[in-house]
Amino acid sequence: MPTLSWNEIRQRAIAFGRDWKDETRENAEAQTFWNEFLNVFGRSRRQVAAFEERVRNLTGGVGRIDLFWPGTLIAEHKSAGESLDKATAQALEYVRNLIDAKRDSEVPRYIIVSDFATIALHDLESDEPAFQCRVEQLHEHVQRFAFIAGYETRTLDPEDPANVEAAEILAKLHDALEAGNYPEHDLERFMVRVLFCLFAEDTGLFGQPDTFELYIRNTTRDDGSDLGLHLRQFFEVLNTPTDQRQANLDEQLADLPYVNGDLFAERLPAAAFNSDMRARLLSCCTFSWKKISPAVFGSLFQSIMEAPERRQIGAHYTSERDIMKLIRSLFLDDLRKEFERVKQNKTQLRKFHERLGTLTFLDPACGCGNFLVIAYRELRKLEIDILLALHPPGHRQRIFNVRQELHIDVDQFFGIEIEEWPARIAEVAMWLMDHQMNLVVSTTFGQNIIRLPLERSATIRCANALRLDWNDVLPAEECSFVLGNPPFVGHHLQTREQKEDQNRIWSELSASGVLDYVTCWYRVAGDYIQGTSIRCAFVSTNSINQGEQPGIFWPALLALGVRIQCAHRTFKWVSEARGRAHVHVVIIGFGLADVSQKAIWEYDNADGDEGSIVAAKQINPYLFDGTPTVLTNRRKALCDVPQMRYGNKPTDGGHFILTPEERDELLTQEPGAAPYIRRYVGAADFLDGSFRYCLWLPDIEPDKLRSMPLVAARVQAVRDFRLKSKAATTREYANYPTRFRQVAQTDGRFILIPRHTSEARQYIPFAYFESDVVASDACFFIPDAEPYHFAVISSSMHMAWVRQFCGRLKSDYRYSKDIVYNNFPWPESPSDAQRAAVETAAQAVLDARTAHPNATLADLYDPLAMPKDLRDAHRALDRAVDKCYRAQPFANDRLRVEYLFAMWERLTTPLTATKKKTRKKKKR
Repeated sequence: MPTLSWNEIRQRAIAFGRDWKDETRENAEAQTFWNEFLNVFGRSRRQVAAFEERVRNLTGGVGRIDLFWPGTLIAEHKSAGESLDKATAQALEYVRNLIDAKRDSEVPRYIIVSDFATIALHDLESDEPAFQCRVEQLHEHVQRFAFIAGYETRTLDPEDPANVEAAEILAKLHDALEAGNYPEHDLERFMVRVLFCLFAEDTGLFGQPDTFELYIRNTTRDDGSDLGLHLRQFFEVLNTPTDQRQANLDEQLADLPYVNGDLFAERLPAAAFNSDMRARLLSCCTFSWKKISPAVFGSLFQSIMEAPERRQIGAHYTSERDIMKLIRSLFLDDLRKEFERVKQNKTQLRKFHERLGTLTFLDPACGCGNFLVIAYRELRKLEIDILLALHPPGHRQRIFNVRQELHIDVDQFFGIEIEEWPARIAEVAMWLMDHQMNLVVSTTFGQNIIRLPLERSATIRCANALRLDWNDVLPAEECSFVLGNPPFVGHHLQTREQKEDQNRIWSELSASGVLDYVTCWYRVAGDYIQGTSIRCAFVSTNSINQGEQPGIFWPALLALGVRIQCAHRTFKWVSEARGRAHVHVVIIGFGLADVSQKAIWEYDNADGDEGSIVAAKQINPYLFDGTPTVLTNRRKALCDVPQMRYGNKPTDGGHFILTPEERDELLTQEPGAAPYIRRYVGAADFLDGSFRYCLWLPDIEPDKLRSMPLVAARVQAVRDFRLKSKAATTREYANYPTRFRQVAQTDGRFILIPRHTSEARQYIPFAYFESDVVASDACFFIPDAEPYHFAVISSSMHMAWVRQFCGRLKSDYRYSKDIVYNNFPWPESPSDAQRAAVETAAQAVLDARTAHPNATLADLYDPLAMPKDLRDAHRALDRAVDKCYRAQPFANDRLRVEYLFAMWERLTTPLTATKKKTRKKKKR
């Protein structure tokens, strides 16, 4: 029978690891090591074994075993630095000798080998590979050695463990209870309690391992009929102080700790289980939740929500990697630098430590609490480093009580979450992270830190953050940092309630309807931080710093005094949840203070894995170094160049449009329709090389139309389609059924620009078309354009401008006439020679395309398939266009954009000043 509790075993293991960690053991004796090792588990040498047991080896000689416990264990030791494989081979040879000697009852199940620094455990009855850990990690894995202490052992799943599969098993249990009509509010509370218990039993909070699982297995019926009642009693005991519990309580329940913290305070109805639901709960118990990542809580939440609901709420749960990007740039890197600066001065270090305990954090869209949890973990790690600096290894006996020196606690963290279930998850996640970090403190300083009963907790308010005054959660004057990733919901996906919130918050903006939902948090935060030094940072879809949105909402923020203090340019958001959504995001750090050191993180690839940090004097709303001004929609081009037009919009229900087969059939039956059929080109047709046609009848004579019944039938169908429209303007155009809804066709040659194209392409393909081709409204076009104009928009200078200022559809480019083209600064005064060089280079691009007649533009501009001659032609064109701007080449697109933006400011500032002056004269 065991003589020690698991808490006592862990305390002894901590001391054992501390004594043997990083020590010089050249003269150490194996007997001493194994004596102290056995003592960790309440065993002594005389109880279990004889040291230096003599066992005859296969060659007839006599070998020595460092520790032999007949029927249970062989332990073999090697000097520091020697191979443990050699020790294992020697121990296995002893096992074979026992078998050969027919001493079957003495054949051990386990082999343990060590070199004073590392311990490896082999289970000869398991197919699992050997378990290995450093001696200072032994306390984390004492359950694996439970057989030494007298506890029954079972094979554990791999330690890395609380993964999405485990989360989805728990989700299945949730779904089964929900299907059984267990009340929604109670179900959310119930599942959070189960999750807490799963974690608690794997991390020592319940004392003995597998307390929760064994209670279910040993006390409940296989059919699950009494499981709900037993779980309710289990939860009630956790909420009852030990001195107030019933005297005749079952021993398994009486040994449970008092948790408190309101987690188990509410009395829930007993859940009705069946055998399958009981099996699901037990399957959850078989996973190791000990090293659970906080991000798993997000994936857990997502896995039990239906897809439409998740999309409407915008619950994109950010990976830990991306959370760390925000946390480091917002506060952690600065705190770490300050720590390095003061750590040699204990007076300053103690003041710094005390200040950490006063910092407060608010996540106004906290979801399952991922940002708060990881921020708390990083602060606790920093605190441990502070304590290590204050109390170096040789002076730690001066720490009377390490618990009293812990200044950072969960009550420094605040959150707002609209849904109750993730709000409850966030509360528990903070407690679990607190316990994880307490285990690290215990390991580091050799004192057992368990904060039970729970006395403090994070404040998570279940409410709509856009309708709640954030001061009611955390007064602004007490707040240090605001952080998080508010919902990613584009304007076309917003619910009625979300649109109402957005219209109210941005009521002063006439065009607020096109903004992403996340911008609402920026506005509310801007109001919240007034008169404070609060620093904020949000993960947001990159659409808010592209296209027309910056020009709409950023001026209002700038008017509040908001300044961008740091930024991460576009990278791909990575979710920990299944069904990872494809979202490209930015991180924007802002506040009212004009910080001296501003930084921009720029990534070499969309995944956000590699990049560089660029120092900036100012960070503008487009997240590069520049003044805080924004582009707005312009009706005409800024420079003296041909104007860009929208393509022709049919609004016809598809009745004007013909496939090649429909065209041939129509001409077979009505040959007279030939003059009225033209090629019709949209973005997809243009890029893929496919063909469509359209009926082009703007000026057809009535008698001609009546002579073609099939064409007339299509015109009638167009009229009927428009009459059914909800839009009054479309119904009005039913009076003109032979015409496209919007006609912009030119009589001359034009350049076609696809409105949407893949971000993977280094260059957007443009091309010339003759006037007998109709450009659809999926395109723009430039009439009367010269080769020089084609050259400049085909260059990297223009592409850099496009990438920075165009809108996005998912991650694809969404070209804008009014934002991108009309604001683009063209070369101011290129020489004739420069223009000629540019036009020659542009023709070389067209010639390179012609050299591959079987390839579509999509093929030619695929980054993997792009032919060398075409790529070389584009590079030559880039060099020629660059020289029209300046003699010095541009090293990258960021420098191109910064140069162009400075040009744009110079070109637009006189216009702005003139307009202001004119207005003043009129006023007078």
